Amino acid sequence: MSSTVVDLRFSDGIAWVTLDGPTTRNALDAAAAAALIKVCDRIDENMSVGVAVITGAGAAFCSGADRDVLQRLRTARADEAYDGLGELYAAFRRVGQLAVPTVAAVNGPAVGAGVNLALATDLRLFATDARLISGFSAIGLHPGGGHLHLLARAGGGSLAAAAGVFAQPIDADTALRSGLAWAVVAADQLHDVAAQTVAHLAADPALARALAATLHRTVADDAAWDRAIEIERASQMWSLTRTSPEA
Repeated sequence: MSSTVVDLRFSDGIAWVTLDGPTTRNALDAAAAAALIKVCDRIDENMSVGVAVITGAGAAFCSGADRDVLQRLRTARADEAYDGLGELYAAFRRVGQLAVPTVAAVNGPAVGAGVNLALATDLRLFATDARLISGFSAIGLHPGGGHLHLLARAGGGSLAAAAGVFAQPIDADTALRSGLAWAVVAADQLHDVAAQTVAHLAADPALARALAATLHRTVADDAAWDRAIEIERASQMWSLTRTSPEA
């Protein structure tokens, strides 16, 4: 299976980041995760950029961690599994550390680690048929990457429990009501609405970067996210390597 390509396009102060994996539904494997980190580095280095918009190509936003990667981790040595999970975590963690404000234009389903990627951004715009599907507990896995923390940070503890523990999908209307999504628009309007939402930031990159720094220091609790990553990692590794309940 081929890896998802991470496309970066600069346009009038906006960094447009698109996950493009026609055969993977924009899933993340180690190569795609590394590519996303490099894209974030390029965005931070380009001082003419004031904002980043992350979206998916085709009908999906991001279908999560590549299933082949997860299957290999099930039989890997503990240190290899630890590092392998860390490669995936580092990608959406890097998005959360971008020096510019970030928007997720959620054009379709986001699953598992794809939910983490969407929630790593500062603001989310949903297409009407977009939805977030935690997915972990439904397939016998513990969430990882600070998944429960990110859900609670964006939508509250009840939403985190509903999605991350009870495996309830979050549709666009629920996302909007909970505050997880800022707006819900028709899929064919998503790009234009995103561009309109970020236009003032794209026009003043210096202010945009100052705003992002203040937002991340005063509102987003990065230390809590880092703690949640390590708390979840141990349980996720256990769930990957245990004997299946169906066995």
